[in-house]
Amino acid sequence: YYRGAVGALLVYDITKHLTYESVERWLKELYDHADPHIVVMLVGNKTDLESERSVPTEEAKDFAEKKGLLFLETSALQSTNVEAAFNKVLEEIHKKVNSKEVVRGSINAVTLNSSRAENEENKKPCCKNI
Repeated sequence: YYRGAVGALLVYDITKHLTYESVERWLKELYDHADPHIVVMLVGNKTDLESERSVPTEEAKDFAEKKGLLFLETSALQSTNVEAAFNKVLEEIHKKVNSKEVVRGSINAVTLNSSRAENEENKKPCCKNI
């Protein structure tokens, strides 16, 4: 599902080179169907299995740099860099929206400013005294 997507994580398994080899195809599909200004991060997962690594970090990092992608390695099992990956993608989306780099397209509709929501919440009579 691509419509309205403003960020994407392309995740490959560092222990299975075949998953890394699929990244270029996934990237092409993403750019064919998503907003051209989408923020994309290449994520190498399973760093907890370092002894079984088949995709060198530098190889993936170089690929990401050449393609203009963010890059990070993670371990979902150990919760290493998982939150950082999402936060970095969100930061980059926020930068694009704030800099008005994107004039048209779905990414322009993204609002990361919570002050409006906070103001609305303050107006609601709720259980604040409990």
